[in-house]
Amino acid sequence: MQAQEKSMLERRQRSPEQSVWWDKLSLAQKFSASSLGKFGYELSFVRLEQGHSLAVLTCNSGVAVITEDGDINTSPNVHIRD
Repeated sequence: MQAQEKSMLERRQRSPEQSVWWDKLSLAQKFSASSLGKFGYELSFVRLEQGHSLAVLTCNSGVAVITEDGDINTSPNVHIRD
């Protein structure tokens, strides 16, 4: 197995709970993030927008966001800097 493939495999096996951002999520966001984790999404960061937290997850080139209420949007208007 090539090093890049091994690295990708190890990343996929990480649970969202291992993210440094996990403690900043509401209970509803944690539930939704765990659900998205099964599809390969990883919690990237938590952003405060208009006084509410917005969890931002990435999967390959895809982005998903989760509101404080746990609502998932897999087609958000969010741009992530490299």
